[in-house]
Amino acid sequence: MLITPGPLLATVHTPDQLRHLSKEQLPQLCDELRQFIIDVVSVYGGHFGASLGVVELTAALHYVFNTPDDQLIWDVGHQAYGHKILTGRRDNFHTNRFYGGLSGFPKRKESPYDAFGVGHSSTSISAALGMAVASQLQGNPTRNHIAVIGDGSMTAGLAFEGMNHAGATDANMLIVLNDNCMSIDPNVGALREYLTDITTSPTYNKVKDEVWNLLGKFSTFGKSAQEIVSKVENAIKSSVLSQSNLFESLHLRYFGPIDGHDVDRLVDVLADLKTIPGPKILHVLTVKGKGYGPAEKDQTKWHAPGLFDKLTGEIKKKTYLTPQPPKYQDVFGHTLVELAEQNPRIVGVTPAMPSGSSMNIMMKAMPDRAFDVGIAEQHAVTFSAGMATRGEVVFCNIYSTFMQRAYDQVIHDVCIQELPVIFCLDRAGFAGADGPTHHGAYDLAYMRCVPNMIVAAPMNEQELRNMMYTAASATVQQGKQAFTIRYPRGEGVMPNWRTPLEELPIGKARLVQDGEDVAILTIGHIGNYATQALGTLAKEGIRPAHIDMRYVKPLDEAMLHQVFQRFDRVLTVEDGCLQGGFGSAVLEFMVDHGYSARVKRLGIPDAIIEHGEQLELQRECGFDPQGIADAVRHLLYANQKVSV
Repeated sequence: MLITPGPLLATVHTPDQLRHLSKEQLPQLCDELRQFIIDVVSVYGGHFGASLGVVELTAALHYVFNTPDDQLIWDVGHQAYGHKILTGRRDNFHTNRFYGGLSGFPKRKESPYDAFGVGHSSTSISAALGMAVASQLQGNPTRNHIAVIGDGSMTAGLAFEGMNHAGATDANMLIVLNDNCMSIDPNVGALREYLTDITTSPTYNKVKDEVWNLLGKFSTFGKSAQEIVSKVENAIKSSVLSQSNLFESLHLRYFGPIDGHDVDRLVDVLADLKTIPGPKILHVLTVKGKGYGPAEKDQTKWHAPGLFDKLTGEIKKKTYLTPQPPKYQDVFGHTLVELAEQNPRIVGVTPAMPSGSSMNIMMKAMPDRAFDVGIAEQHAVTFSAGMATRGEVVFCNIYSTFMQRAYDQVIHDVCIQELPVIFCLDRAGFAGADGPTHHGAYDLAYMRCVPNMIVAAPMNEQELRNMMYTAASATVQQGKQAFTIRYPRGEGVMPNWRTPLEELPIGKARLVQDGEDVAILTIGHIGNYATQALGTLAKEGIRPAHIDMRYVKPLDEAMLHQVFQRFDRVLTVEDGCLQGGFGSAVLEFMVDHGYSARVKRLGIPDAIIEHGEQLELQRECGFDPQGIADAVRHLLYANQKVSV
């Protein structure tokens, strides 16, 4: 479906063309840009509310600053759709997040206007500072470096580390704080309350414009005048606000808050800030989903709504004639409440993903026992460790890709101290359209190498429930080992998934199907692909054995002894990295015990796999059902000239 841009937007392919427009034309351009985003996302899907909220800010930044020579860094990148459209990618924007198409996030390989690749939050300030310092070292201290960061991303420790360093330099950088009181879910914590105090202080908001005008009038008249205005400005901020300004205390010049949807005002303010050297921060107030009523009213739901009818606001959902399996995240959420009803010691922790992880189910049922700690994965893990020292049974739910940010805490604060924290890693394997920044490719490898850690992956919903039940059992809790359960994004395979809870013996696999000639060892949900492959192979008279290993650590050594004693051809399948993952663990066992077999490993290769539907990416890597069947044939017939 061809989406036609508005008449003014149709003339703008690059920021250079944008800068040839008159200032009076910018409101029309913003209206057309917002409508174009609505039109495309309603038909093709993608992230939505965040980009609508920064339409005016995006246009103003590219209008005032000389991008790409001036470096513009978007934090996370959910909000960068308008940026992509204005930087030469409008005609291809409909391919956004599709296999082989544009990335859903800024990406250095994709455009010179994407100064820094993003996807995880809170990196923009450190990256912009690094660029600014490099520009100084290279003799270009006047180049501008702009980091656009949301108030949700500002809660992460990395953002504070970047600001702390920036304030001790004279680097020419501007931090734009895009304050909409949201990440995916509503923001939490003291920083949110602090920013609310600033934005709602009537006295401060009354005098700040007068201070700004003084600064604009006098800042070009010499150093002494600048010093006087700076002192007046700081004195007013300190006296008017009930507490000292957080950003000023870090030696960042603070300006704002201003209306982020007034493009005329934004252009004026940014033009003034462009002339002020050193590190500074502009506080901009925006509305996530701005300009589309349903998205403004339910900002969490419309973060990434999928396809929808733009006229009615109805989100399109697939209809089925038969009951469908639930999402793994929902099985986690409901099972956690079920377990918590039985055990008053159980608590839940998530870093800013209550909806994405379904921790919100427990937050609603037991608000005093479920904690959203904001975008702060490191804190989430150590906070969980602290509760575990007092005997709480902690389920810490973090996306696999975000757990990478807290790896030191897993080792130092949990496993070295022998604390039985339960890590539930959602979005393990390929995340799909979000691409390489969100793929959970590495958790099997990086968790299994840590002492005092159990690593498991369920093949279906029943196993997920039972692994959670097992992890929370008194035996495991007293055993002083952390317990990792990893599961993928999307649906399972069991419509009737509410099965009775039972403990699964730690490190014990199960035989799914006996067979001959070839043994297929799988870990996690991807084992269902092996089941499909077995059906195909059976028609050809091939009957491999299939073992669902369940645990990567500890491995079921008794089962592996049987496998290597019976089979001289073994296939391992995992939806994680091949380097150091499940297949590597099987090879280590084989070598350590003196076995010799022909082993083929299927999984994610040593490469960055781009975005697309999960099955498309699995097919690319050769572990979709067809790839598994082909691998079995290869093991059987590699040295024979036969047609299959």
